[in-house]
Amino acid sequence: MVLKQFKAESKRLLDLMINSIYTHKEIFLRELISNASDAIDKLYYKALTDGQTGLNRDDFEIRIRLDQANRTITISDNGCGMTKEELETNLGTIAKSGSLNFKKNLEQGKENEDIEIIGQFGVGFYSAFMVAEHVAVSSKAYGSDEAWKWESSGPEGYTVEPCEKAEHGTEIVLKLKPDTDDEKYSEFLDQYRIKGLVKKYSDYIRYPIKMDMEKSRLKEGSKDEYEKYTETETLNSMVPLWRKNKNEITQDEYNEFYKSKFSDYENPAKSIHMYVEGASNFHALLFIPAHAPFNFYTRDYEKGLQLYSNGVLIMDKCADLLPDYFSFVRGLVDSQDLSLNISREMLQHDRQLKLIAERIEKKIRSELETMLKNKREEYEKFFKNFGLQLKYGIYEDYGMHKDVLKDLLLFYSSTEKKLVTLKEYTDRMKEDQKYIYYACGDTIQHIDKLPQADAVRERGYEILYMTDPVDEFAISMLMKYNDKEFKSISADDLGLETEEEKKEAEKKIEENKDMLAFMKDSLKGKVTDVVLSKKLKTHPVCISTNGMISMEMEKVLNSMPNVDKDRVKTQRVLEINANHPIFEKLCSLYQNDKDTLKEYASLLYTQALLIEGVPIDDPVEYTNQICKLMIK
Repeated sequence: MVLKQFKAESKRLLDLMINSIYTHKEIFLRELISNASDAIDKLYYKALTDGQTGLNRDDFEIRIRLDQANRTITISDNGCGMTKEELETNLGTIAKSGSLNFKKNLEQGKENEDIEIIGQFGVGFYSAFMVAEHVAVSSKAYGSDEAWKWESSGPEGYTVEPCEKAEHGTEIVLKLKPDTDDEKYSEFLDQYRIKGLVKKYSDYIRYPIKMDMEKSRLKEGSKDEYEKYTETETLNSMVPLWRKNKNEITQDEYNEFYKSKFSDYENPAKSIHMYVEGASNFHALLFIPAHAPFNFYTRDYEKGLQLYSNGVLIMDKCADLLPDYFSFVRGLVDSQDLSLNISREMLQHDRQLKLIAERIEKKIRSELETMLKNKREEYEKFFKNFGLQLKYGIYEDYGMHKDVLKDLLLFYSSTEKKLVTLKEYTDRMKEDQKYIYYACGDTIQHIDKLPQADAVRERGYEILYMTDPVDEFAISMLMKYNDKEFKSISADDLGLETEEEKKEAEKKIEENKDMLAFMKDSLKGKVTDVVLSKKLKTHPVCISTNGMISMEMEKVLNSMPNVDKDRVKTQRVLEINANHPIFEKLCSLYQNDKDTLKEYASLLYTQALLIEGVPIDDPVEYTNQICKLMIK
């Protein structure tokens, strides 16, 4: 028996591939099954083109046999098989792929495009050496009377000798390596481990993958004595659900597939089935869950869709297929156009992937818009679970995605007493209304009581209530909707006053500027200004801000981890209601008792903070001030 040497380049590549190219050793089974499927595809294509009627798809199968005693795994097929020359060419020269050559010839003729060849690189076979110390390949080409055996123990070389084989096809026998402290190769002799790997990677290979499973059953006539028996089981489902026509699939089938595939106990809120032809051809089956995973808003959550190439799993979670704001979507994509690297574990080029991701993003958005329009109750349930993620999407990347997401947002309405869209709000705006008014707070109940809302409500204008920490950041990125600016009810100028009202307010401010300046100085830098309010109606005082950072933003930013307490400070403004009885008291104190006016200024400032829901620095001092005033 003559030991033939691999070419020097092939020898180095084999050593690299065994130790570096593949991330997981379990991949070897996927590669060998894919090769077996290719071999059957070639023979099936030959039968169709040559008009040979003795073969049909139902005759083909892939077999797996486990021999624990001899530590061998056997994978066999009844496909086209290989001649001696093909064995030497395809297995003796690494990266020489018979599948790739066959695919090129097929594409040039363009006959029967239904045939799909999975393998293209010719190195997948050598993944067997990650787990095997010796590999034997027995093959008989279809229509030939000769069979040949290729054997190798790795980079040292290989032999090719005649052998006996009754039927056409290929049989690969792997002699597993001994177990070590770090690697337990014996796991691949466990029938349930092999069954799991077939389901994971090769469930949608179009030909049956069969294995004799050892099982137990009660002996006839016995209550506690069991006997073992062997049953041939088909391990794969073969026909991918996503490759069936939509009208052939019931919603129950979608639901069961989703729950089984993604380990959820509840039916999905939405199933999206798509097939795209054009610059990129792919099938996709997407699901919007009915509830958020327990770790969805944590760093532990991993987004991504399963990625298949012709029914073979390539990546379990391909993050590049989903934008972050749609990270809640579960599902899979199957494409034959992907450019994979040599191990088929990673993508070699991302152009096709980007095209697929763009189509998926548009489809998800379209489906959500349809749900919002036609199934409002269902959409509101969805938004309760994942609306926060859409809002983050508005804010991220400097508002780059705001046009994609703005029509999917919902906010609670002060007038409708329910969630509304921005379009619904602007469609209802009064003719004289300049802005889209909004208010921020911890809860709807808290916002309802904010004194700043009085003037807006008095005009009959609708206010959007924003209770999520990200809301105001997202609105700052949107800036406008339908050419209407957003305006916080805590802003200095709400655009509500007439010219006469503005003149009257300016006159009163001028008359009291010295008192207001005195109150500002008495607060010792806690506020940037004390002013007469243009928005208060019944309440005596409130806090507003100058600049880009609002009170809500200050609270959110200071609550973030690794941020020093009170590092972020707004430019606070204390607003006094000139039409409230307390204002007359302040004016009197300014004339007669400035020391008490200082105490009043401190009290009013603290009250304004409490109304905003901002913790006060010294509650004891505040209560002492109240008691002191009570006993005067």
